[in-house]
Amino acid sequence: MDTNHCPSEPDSLLSVSEPKGLEKASDDKLLFKREVFQVVGCAIEVLNTLSHGLIEKPYENALVVEFSLRRIPFRQQSSFDVIYKGQKLGLFVPDLIVFDAIVVDTKVIDRITDHECGLMLNYLRITRLRVGVILNFKHPKLEWQRIAL
Repeated sequence: MDTNHCPSEPDSLLSVSEPKGLEKASDDKLLFKREVFQVVGCAIEVLNTLSHGLIEKPYENALVVEFSLRRIPFRQQSSFDVIYKGQKLGLFVPDLIVFDAIVVDTKVIDRITDHECGLMLNYLRITRLRVGVILNFKHPKLEWQRIAL
């Protein structure tokens, strides 16, 4: 598992720079690094255009527009079975899957916490993907977190 940092205590708002915990990792070892930065770039453009203060869905839909404009492959609201001991329990529907490899979760929350990071880890297990990005549009500066299995 990557040595991603999910805050367990209040931190100052993360800016657009690379998340804590990744700065010491070798660039060659980060899965989908280029793709994650493209996703973050799209999110910055969305936040700069719409500003903060909306609910989650407009940001998700604006990301879809931005991905389309930049020719980034994506799927919106795809369904995945949640299985327990061979039995289907229900469905998980992530906001977005980009590049057929990265789960993108849009949020409008005070800050990204261990709770959101834990949810993303479960999303990655359910989708059988290895990288997820949490995007928080609550504040004037984008807060984001990369999570990897």
